[in-house]
Amino acid sequence: MNDTEFVHVASLDDLAREGRRLLAAGGQAIAVFYEGGEVHAVDNRCPHMGFPLDEGTVDEGILTCHWHHARFDLSCGDTFDPWADDVPTYPVAVRDGDVYVRPEEEREDPPRVHWRKRLRTGLEENLRLVIAKSVVGLDDAGVDYVEPFGQALTFGTEFREAGWSSGLTIHTAMANVLDDLADDDRRRALYQGIVEVAGDCAGEPPRFDQPAFDTRDPSRERLKSWFRETVEVRDRDGAERCLRTAIEAFDEATVANLLFAAATDHRYLDGGHTLDFLNKAFESLDHVGWDRADRVLPSLVSSLTDAERAEETAEWRQPVDLAALLDDAFEELPERASGDGWTEPDDLLETLLGDDPEAIADALLDAVDAGATPRDLAGVVRDAAATRVVRFSTGNEFGDWNTVHHTFTYANAVYFATRRTDAWELHRGVFDAAMNVYLDRFLNTPPAPMPDGDASVDSEAALRGLLETFETEGEVNAAGERVADFLAAGGDPARLRERLGHALVREDVGFHVFQNVEAAFRGSRTAGERSDRYLIGTARYLAAHTPTRRERDQTFRIADRLHRGEKIHE
Repeated sequence: MNDTEFVHVASLDDLAREGRRLLAAGGQAIAVFYEGGEVHAVDNRCPHMGFPLDEGTVDEGILTCHWHHARFDLSCGDTFDPWADDVPTYPVAVRDGDVYVRPEEEREDPPRVHWRKRLRTGLEENLRLVIAKSVVGLDDAGVDYVEPFGQALTFGTEFREAGWSSGLTIHTAMANVLDDLADDDRRRALYQGIVEVAGDCAGEPPRFDQPAFDTRDPSRERLKSWFRETVEVRDRDGAERCLRTAIEAFDEATVANLLFAAATDHRYLDGGHTLDFLNKAFESLDHVGWDRADRVLPSLVSSLTDAERAEETAEWRQPVDLAALLDDAFEELPERASGDGWTEPDDLLETLLGDDPEAIADALLDAVDAGATPRDLAGVVRDAAATRVVRFSTGNEFGDWNTVHHTFTYANAVYFATRRTDAWELHRGVFDAAMNVYLDRFLNTPPAPMPDGDASVDSEAALRGLLETFETEGEVNAAGERVADFLAAGGDPARLRERLGHALVREDVGFHVFQNVEAAFRGSRTAGERSDRYLIGTARYLAAHTPTRRERDQTFRIADRLHRGEKIHE
């Protein structure tokens, strides 16, 4: 034994008589126990919440923390309770009747390996504090966000029989906005997404894969036809086999063409969620790589085969048969879609926000004739949907926020799908979104005023005022006005997104709020001269859903403080 490596604790007799000693060495507080004729040393901080373990109880080799009753095998530090984590142990030596401890943890795994394992436990057990600690620990160890993001993505696609849903959508949305956020909020965003994945999978049976067909060199058109037909008849297993075969045989653009075509064979599937889920699944692969497509994309099949079709609902049939109107328009689309170049007419947005569905369909068909691509039209329809959120009347029922929200996020998904594939079928998604903008017209009655913004105000004061609106219920219009003031005064939209992102990730908001803010952030970067309305709209939507109890953020702050070595119990 090298005396310079070990620190004297006490005589063995004194330790046996006292039962425990607290040692401060190497910057560590180490609890040394005598139990059953043996000496053991552990980190004095309980790995759950940091309570001093030297105040705990030892019985038959089990060390119990008195704060939350986490239990540990004293000989090796392993926990009986997955929510607590193992407590680090230290080497002990007894020489000439004296006890020595080397203040160097015996932990076998480096931090990144340890926290990767703990993240898996947090996902499996749906433990928010464990997830928060893992996110903080991995980030502190220099691990890129892609690793924990990918770990949760794989878990979410494997351990939920029903497949892709809100948890993975939120998870991807939060990854999409990481570059908009401050460093601490990047951790919060990643934590929020992983927590949602764990909650979505809790208590659910796992997925079992269907195999790809053994056919060699399949025809693209035939496989696309097979896939669409199996979706049409709601044959989940058959559709999955077709999709897996396509993923093995074709590139990303071809697979996207197949999926988005099937997603627009019927109108506005599942209130817009189906196409949004498809888009988010592709965006998740932008983060982790296309080589995981065979694990991720098959989880979407049930959202296609099981989805409600809007043409089967009353509002799409009465008093105007919107489905029939669109069916007539779609018959002409393949021949009329040229994409030879197009300039948006001055009155198109006003037409889309009007009350004549035939005029809306005609305007879109005229645009197609003039060379508008699905991407061109998706951008304008998305602007119209964002305008509905900006002008949503607070005199409506609270639940009606989600009506305009669903149209907005659907239009956003169509827009980004058009950036992934040039499939002409996405014109149908554009028309679907436009008809839903029409259906939402009464939610702008009377319309909330479009705030002009006061260029004379101090932009930072406007930003502080915006954050204050999220502290009081009902400050919807004030939130929109503060955003307009900030932008009119020359405030940087990136600074505004950072502050709105902070307001989002500290809250216990639900699925739709995460969706809305992420879609608005991306719209504000891609909508050109209409970008302001995206940030005004999402500020109003966020204000309508805040403040919350912020329980999740309390858990995150505890994890962060524990990682920094703070004493939570004092």
